[in-house]
Amino acid sequence: MFKKILIANRGEIAVRIVRACRDLGVSPVGVYSDADRDSLHVKLVDQAVSLAGTAATETYLNVERIIAAARKTGAEAIHPGYGFLSESEQLAKACGADGIVFIGPDVEALRVMGSKITSRHAAREAGVPPVPGDDFPLPGIEQACERAAALGYPVMLKASAGGGGKGLRQIHDEAELRAAYDMAKGEASSSFGDSTVYLEKEIERARHVEVQLLGDQHGTLLHLGERECSIQRRHQKILEEAPSPIVDAELREVLGDAALKVGRSVGYYNAGTVEFLVDGNDPRRFFFLEMNTRLQVEHAVTEMVTGVDLVCEQIRIAAGHKLEFKQEDIEVRGAAIEVRIYAEDPTRHFQPAPGTVTELFEPAGPGIRNESSLYKGYSVPVHYDPLISKLVSYGRTREESISRLRRALGEFRVGGVPTNIPFLQALIADPDFLAGRLSTRFLEERSIGTTEECDVALAPFLAAALDHAANLAPPNGRVQALERPGGLVWKQLGRPGFNRRRTW
Repeated sequence: MFKKILIANRGEIAVRIVRACRDLGVSPVGVYSDADRDSLHVKLVDQAVSLAGTAATETYLNVERIIAAARKTGAEAIHPGYGFLSESEQLAKACGADGIVFIGPDVEALRVMGSKITSRHAAREAGVPPVPGDDFPLPGIEQACERAAALGYPVMLKASAGGGGKGLRQIHDEAELRAAYDMAKGEASSSFGDSTVYLEKEIERARHVEVQLLGDQHGTLLHLGERECSIQRRHQKILEEAPSPIVDAELREVLGDAALKVGRSVGYYNAGTVEFLVDGNDPRRFFFLEMNTRLQVEHAVTEMVTGVDLVCEQIRIAAGHKLEFKQEDIEVRGAAIEVRIYAEDPTRHFQPAPGTVTELFEPAGPGIRNESSLYKGYSVPVHYDPLISKLVSYGRTREESISRLRRALGEFRVGGVPTNIPFLQALIADPDFLAGRLSTRFLEERSIGTTEECDVALAPFLAAALDHAANLAPPNGRVQALERPGGLVWKQLGRPGFNRRRTW
């Protein structure tokens, strides 16, 4: 086992990896930007190295500085977490050149699966059909229009190196494609350093279901069941659950077998996820979407239902250990749901809302797990993703898990920084969510469609959440939600950062 691991990340995932290191008796080393000098992960590690800068490009995305920090501290391995350099061929190669272990798959798997186009080739060759579309980059707008017409609208214009919804556009006709083409390429170039785009046919009423893989360096590759990740906003997940409400034991094995075929096609080891689009009307009809060659944000729900600590297993695998369990040992028990809590304002088009945490009460109790980077007095920076916590509930059934999540969201208090908690409270009370009737357009279908009109569509969600909050009668505030001729008016008093009035 390693003696020292450098964590090349920040926020709640860095805290999560610190705790895994402690569990394994490994000394954790952190890195931080100028904006993260007082972050929780910096306080928890044994050593912390400044990356001297604020922008992600000069800090958490700077391979040379990350490697230099590992050399300086004597770290034997680097855990990249997720985001930033987690799927970076460059970092993996630099680690190999310096005799440092990269906690992830090998460079070839990163290369093949790092491009959506080459990963489509790999999946097809493995006998797993990808989403209908192109297996080659688009050379120009005219070819894009020809291909879109052949596929049939609506289509998805996607960045080959993309992720997180960047460089991705939903296209309904040729005029929309012509307007979006250059913007998508530009966004792909600025976000990933690669302007390559291609087209996929949109699968309407699709559900986003992904399978967790885990493999060692001795030839064992297993699947740990699936997660449902259909509820997304701007193509980013905001709620995930395991198991999927539409997947039974038979389909779980079918999806798991398909994911294993994809993983084995590149000799995959460590933790990875194969994502599928599943036909909402016929779950046996599914398509390969992409493979994430890293830990996922939503890994906790799989941990809850399988009892496998994925982060600890990542570290053991990277140290050369064999997996101590077999496929038949993996059993999915109960149900887990994760919601992503952001420092953002749902009443202002979900704009990021950095600030200082003046009050904090984090939920606990039976079946609740909160992975957070918060503490009272912490200043949420403006420079990075506003994710501040992942709240996970577990129950013997999906209904019990939802009930516990409802209770935990009601307890969660963050003062000084607006969050999306009210929105999440309303979301899990939605009748279609409760019934498991989900799709990747779940929120979009509750939206009029434009940014300017977004608040109008979300008013029922927020009104329900605020009404729920009022019924809780929190000791530190009260809510007013009233109908007026001009629309719904609400006002929440007594909580820093929430003293505002909004009309729809």
